[in-house]
This record gives sequence, structure tokens and C-alpha cells, in this order.
Amino acid sequence: MPLFPFPSRVRDMGSREIFILRCAPFGHEGRQVFDRRLIQNFDWLLLILLLLLAAISVANLYSAIYPTKAFGGQAIFYRQIYWFILGFSVFLLVTTFNYKSLERLARPVWLISVALLVAVLILGKWTAGSRRWLSLGLITFQPSELAKISVILLLAKMLSERDHVAEYTLRELVKPILIILIPTALILKEPDLGTALLLVFVSGSMMLFARINWKIYLGIGITAIGCVPLLWLGLKDYQRERILTFLNPDRDPLGAGYHIKQSKIAIGSGQLWGKGYLEGTQTKLNFLPEQHTDFAFSVFAEEWGFVGSIVLLALYFILILWGLDIARNSKDKFGTMVAVGIVCIMLWQVVINLGMVMGLLPVVGIPLLLFSYGGSSLISTMAMLGLLMNISMRRFMFQEGSGLGQ
Repeated sequence: MPLFPFPSRVRDMGSREIFILRCAPFGHEGRQVFDRRLIQNFDWLLLILLLLLAAISVANLYSAIYPTKAFGGQAIFYRQIYWFILGFSVFLLVTTFNYKSLERLARPVWLISVALLVAVLILGKWTAGSRRWLSLGLITFQPSELAKISVILLLAKMLSERDHVAEYTLRELVKPILIILIPTALILKEPDLGTALLLVFVSGSMMLFARINWKIYLGIGITAIGCVPLLWLGLKDYQRERILTFLNPDRDPLGAGYHIKQSKIAIGSGQLWGKGYLEGTQTKLNFLPEQHTDFAFSVFAEEWGFVGSIVLLALYFILILWGLDIARNSKDKFGTMVAVGIVCIMLWQVVINLGMVMGLLPVVGIPLLLFSYGGSSLISTMAMLGLLMNISMRRFMFQEGSGLGQ
């Protein structure tokens, strides 16, 4: 039995009802269906989880800059609130159209994202030794954030179109692999190792849901291991230093190992109940680096302790499980694969960031979902959650006993 079964029958209904069902997503009599079903099927749990994480994130950001007004002070606090408001508007906007229309746009969106990744290598803004930001007048953004969404959409389109294939062959996987490798190589060139690895992990996780012979997985794994020396030679000096420091944290405790040591001290000093809101000493004394971005969780763990951290992780866990439930109940394969891709991004961002701040993984600059400061990451995350809401709201459309027209 497949992991995500699709409803194969539609309940017996009149011709007018079937006509509305087919035409509503694209206009015609869409108002009747929208008023009756899309509002009724609004996913309130997803919205509540989003608002809870947003509220905790804003409160934690205020604590990260209090009272020293470090890292730009209150300006970044108000800027993050602005990004949340804008992101929430994007979230609502994405729910208004039928996500099936993205299946036709998947390839153009991917091509645009690749063009922007090329542009950032030529015209991008240099920040901390890398070119990741592209300035378009009043707007500055990270094209790699769009690349994550575009890869998910195009992979979902390809995998759903070949749903009839009994088992994928290596030849049939050439195009999906190129779809993944081209933006990954451009992101590595910036360089942005963290986002590149995230893209590979997310894409690989999506491919697990396709019917691929285990021998192909074995061959890809062996090839990847063989490419490790080449990847190592292609890394920047600071990236190699981070990996070596991860393998031996005491190698450079005042240099490359400083971030991890201070982060682990902050998390451990929170103990069971934490030091209290705005009372984190590692944060207030500025021992904790990048405490508003990559190490935002360390600030939270110091102030709220083990209990607070478990509550936060429980919210992420529920969000991921709910996303999988949305994927399972999607009305079509494309919606299922898109939902799976979004869930994989959420899962891997949480896993990598938490592993990073606790010293279980190398520091690769992956922000914590909905928690770390940053406009591009937040807007793209809200857009993906809006797409997840979109799929959830339309899950009833071809299900048996949907009650359409009642």
C-alpha cells in the first residue's frame, strides 16, 4: 500500500455539481465553491502553530538585543515585525489561488531562480566574504530562497507526471538530478554551503517517495562519497576550519571553536527551567555570537531551560506531523509531493540548526525556521506555509462524500 493513498472515487453527484467542482479553481463558478468549502476547510491548526511560533520568535529576538542594543538594536526588532506582517500577507495571498496552476509555472519559476543565482554571482552584494544578496533598487533578497521553492515545485511536477512508472531507472533520473545539481552548484559558488546542503537533503528526501531501485540509491551514495575529496578542495578556508572544529572543538577555542563553545554554555546554563526572560547572562554580556540569527535557539534555551525548549520543539514537531497529514490527504500527486517538499525543508532546517547550535553538526549558517532574524528566509517560509495551507484547503475537492452542494 502506498504511503500517501489517493482517493480514486468521487461520490455520486449531479452534473451541475461536477461542473462546479471542475471549473471552480479556475474561475467560472468559483465563488460558490470558495464560499462554501475553502473557508470551511481553512486549516486553523496550521494558522495557530504559525502565530505561536511567530510570537515566540519576536519575543526571543527582543531578548537577543536587550539591553545592549547589539546587532543594530531596536531597528532590527521592528524590521522583523515588519517582515512578519509582510510575510503573513504573502501567506494569505498564496492561499487565494489553486495550487494546481503552479504545476504549469514550475519550469519557468525554476529558470527564473537559476537566472537570479547567476546574476547574484555577477552583481551580488559582498557580505562577510560571500555573494548571496541581490539588490533590486529598494529590495535586497537572497535568490537561494526562491531556488528552494522552485526546485520543490519542478521536482513535484516531474515526479507526479511519471506516477505511472513502476520503477525509475537511472536514465529517467537524469533530469531530476540536473534540476537539483544546477542551482546547488550555483549556491556553492556564492559560497553558501549550508543552503546547498539543505537543497540536496530536501531533494533527496523527496526522491525517497518515488519508486527508485535500491541499486540506484547505492550507486548515487558511492558516487557522493567518492566526490567528498573534490568537495573538500572546493571549500573556502573558513568552511574547512568549521568542519575541522566540529571534529575537534578544542582545536581553536578562541577562534573557530568560540561560537560552539559559547552556544553550548548558554544552552547548558539554562538547566531545567531557565534563567528567566531577559535574564540570560551569555546573551546580555554578548558572549554568544550571532545570537539573533543562527544562534537564536541558544538565547531561548538559556532563558527558558529544558522545559521551554521541549515546548518549542513540540510546536515544530506538531507542525511537521500536520504537514505530513496534509500531504497524505492531498487530492493529487502534485499536491502531495509539494507538501512533502515543504515538510522536508521544515524538518531539515530545524534538525540542522539545532544540531549546529548544540555542537552535533558543523556550523553552516542555516537559520531556525520562523525563529532566526532575516527577511528573505522569513518571506520564503511564509510563502511555503501558505502553499501548504492552500493544499490543505483544497483537499476535499475530489474526496468521497465531500458534501459539495449541500
